Amino acid sequence: MKVDDYESDRMRNDPGNYKWGIFYFNTKDPRTILPKRNKLLGWTVNFASPYSYLILIGIIAFAILMDTVFSK
Repeated sequence: MKVDDYESDRMRNDPGNYKWGIFYFNTKDPRTILPKRNKLLGWTVNFASPYSYLILIGIIAFAILMDTVFSK
């Protein structure tokens, strides 16, 4: 599914696509990682994508691994 730039910006800025106002959840958006509403604040994850949970698990596993390796 291809989404043009206008439609992707509209979906990203729609408050109805956010759970509790902070978690982006849009099943119609194919992107997993996208810019936040204010692009200067970085990136966010589309929690409707199953890949987003793999990314979060990977980040947590990496943090635990680094803590284990570098703690003495």
